[in-house]
Amino acid sequence: MNMNMDKNNKMRLAMQDGGAANNATTATRTKTIATNNDDDWIRLSQWVHCLCVVTFDLNLGQALEYVYPPQHMPSEQEVSNICYMAFPDSNSGCMGDTKFHMRLRSCQASPLPSSAAASRYNGQCAPALRSDGSHYWGFVYFRQKRDPNLPRGYFQKSLIIITRLPFFNLYYDMLEQLAPKYFEQGNELLHLACAQINSQWPALTVGQTLRLPLLECSYEISIPKASSSSRKTVSSSSSASSSASTPPTLPLESPTSIKVLASVNEVELFHSLHFVLEHLYTLWELVITAEPIVVVGTSPADCSHMVQSLVAVIAPLEYCAEARPYFTIHDSEFKEFTQEANHRSSSNSCCPAVMLGVTNPFFVKLLKDWPHMLRLVDNQKNMQQQQQELMHKSSRHGQDNGNVKLQPTMANNHNILLNGSLTAAGDSSTAGLHTKYKPYLKKDKTLLKKVLLGMKTKRPEHVQTALIRRYLLELTQSFMIPLERYMASLMPLQKDISPFKSAPNASSFKLDDFLATLETAGPQLTSSLKGDWKGLYRRFVKSPNFRGWYEARHRELQLTLQELQLQALSEANLEHWAHDKQEVEIIDMILKLKQKLNLYSDKSQLEGINCPSSSSSITQRQIRAQIECMKGLLPSDLKNVVNL
Repeated sequence: MNMNMDKNNKMRLAMQDGGAANNATTATRTKTIATNNDDDWIRLSQWVHCLCVVTFDLNLGQALEYVYPPQHMPSEQEVSNICYMAFPDSNSGCMGDTKFHMRLRSCQASPLPSSAAASRYNGQCAPALRSDGSHYWGFVYFRQKRDPNLPRGYFQKSLIIITRLPFFNLYYDMLEQLAPKYFEQGNELLHLACAQINSQWPALTVGQTLRLPLLECSYEISIPKASSSSRKTVSSSSSASSSASTPPTLPLESPTSIKVLASVNEVELFHSLHFVLEHLYTLWELVITAEPIVVVGTSPADCSHMVQSLVAVIAPLEYCAEARPYFTIHDSEFKEFTQEANHRSSSNSCCPAVMLGVTNPFFVKLLKDWPHMLRLVDNQKNMQQQQQELMHKSSRHGQDNGNVKLQPTMANNHNILLNGSLTAAGDSSTAGLHTKYKPYLKKDKTLLKKVLLGMKTKRPEHVQTALIRRYLLELTQSFMIPLERYMASLMPLQKDISPFKSAPNASSFKLDDFLATLETAGPQLTSSLKGDWKGLYRRFVKSPNFRGWYEARHRELQLTLQELQLQALSEANLEHWAHDKQEVEIIDMILKLKQKLNLYSDKSQLEGINCPSSSSSITQRQIRAQIECMKGLLPSDLKNVVNL
C-alpha cells in the first residue's frame, strides 16, 4: 500500500510539472479547429465531456497522455481516478483489446453543460437515462499487445470517453469506431470526431429520432420519455435545428452506413446473468433493497457488465444507491466504501449501500465481512463449459412434456453458496453467489425452465435477454403497484382545494397503513410468487431505493396539488371575490397569481409543453386574464406605486 501511495504522489507531481507543457502542446495542435472559449463546445458537451488517452509510463505508471478538448481538462483528482481505472488490474492478464466502463465522482462543483437544456432533458427522460451532475461515466477501450521495441515489451494504452450520460450501447459502439482508427492515426482523429459531434449532432432531445454521424457511420437513436414504456420512433424535423456556435471543423466525410440502436442503454442481461439464474430472484431482492454487493471477477469487462446488469434487474425502478462498475484500490472513495464498511461491520452496523465491481483479489480479504459476494467465472471458456454442463445435466435427466426439469446440481451449489462462510477461502473462491441472506419470496421456476430450454435449442442471446427482462419487469411492477396505489391515496380530496387558500399538502407515508392495504390490494393480484411480501416491503422502505422513489413521487404529488389550485384560481370568479376586499388584499392576490404563474411556466418549460392548445397553456392564459381583471379594480396611481 505504501508503494501505491508513493506511485500516486509521483503521478500527481508529474501532472503538476508536465501537465502545463502537455496542455500547451494540446492547445497548439488544436488552434486550427478550436478557440479557447468553452462556449465553442456547447453541443459536444451535451454528449461528451472529453476524450482522454492514458498510457503506461515507466516512471509514473498509468499517466494521462492527452485530453481533448483541452478546455475540458478534468481536475487533478479526476485525472488520478481516470488513470488508475483506465487499465485492468495487473492480475487480469487482458491481452488484445478490452472494453469496459467506470463511474467516478465529479470533483468540480460546476453546473451541467447547458444546464437549462440538461434540466429539461432530465425532466422528460426515464430516470435510468438522466444526465448525472455529480458523476462521470468513463467508457474505456484498452489495448495491450506485445511490442519488442518498447522497454517493457508491451504496448499498453487506453482511449476513454468521459460523459455524464449512461448510454452504454452508444458509447461502446463509438469506441469500436474510434479506438482502432485512433491507434493508427493518432490525435487528429479525436479532433475530427469532436468537431463532427459538435457541428453535426442534434441537441439532446427526448422522444425523437436522432441521427448522430460519426466518421463513416451514422447512428439512429431514440431516447424514450419517462412516461413511455415502449421505444417508439417519432420522427421530427426539429431534432437537428438550432445548433450551437461551433469552432471551424476539419473536412468531414459523409457517413456510408447507418446503424440503428434499438436502445441506448439496455445491456444484454443473459450474457451476465445466465450462470446465476438459480439465484436470480435472490439477486432481485438484494438489488431492490440496495444491499451491499461486491462483484469479483478477473476482467473489468465482466465486472462492469455484471454490475450494470444487476442495476437493470429492478427496472423501471431507479437504483438510488452507489454503483461502481469497476473499482480499484486507488479510487478516491476507497476508504469511504471499504474501511468505513469494515468498521461498521465490526461495530455491528450496516455496510454502505453500494455495489462494487472489482478484479483485485485483495478485495476478497478486505471485504470478507460483506454480506453478499458474487464471484464470476474466471473467463469465457469456463463460462461456456459451465453452460454446457448445465445443458448436459438437464438433457441427461430427460424432459417432461417439453419442459426441462431442474436438476439438483445447481440447487446443491445454491445451498453451498448461500450458507457458506466468506471467511473460508475455499468457499469464497467458488463462482456464484456467496451470502447468508434468506429470500423473502419463493422463487418461480417457470422462468428458469424457459431460459434453460432456450439454451438447449440455441435461442439467440437477445431473445433470452428479452425473456428475462420481461419477467423481471413484471415482478418489479407487481412489487411497486401497491406502493403507487397507496401514494395516490395520500392526495387530498378535490373539495379540499380552494382558490383562496394555500394548496394543501399530501399526507405522509405510514408503513403500517400501507401494509394494511396488502391484504386486498397486494402484489399477489399480479404476481404468482408466494412468500413474505410484508417482510420484503419493511426491508425496502429502509433502503435508498425507497427514499429516491418516495421523494420523486411526493414531489409529483405536491406539483399536482399546485396545478389543481392554479386551475381552481383560473376558474374562480375573482371579480366577485374582490368586491368587498381592500386594495391591499387585491394586490396580494395579484402577486400570488404572478408567483404561481411563474412557477407553472417554469414547470411547463421543464416538461417541454409547448402546445398552445394544451390544458396548461389554457390555464396560463386564464390566469393572465385574472391578473388583468384584478389590475382593473385598482386605481391607476396605486398601480404605478406598486409597479403592477
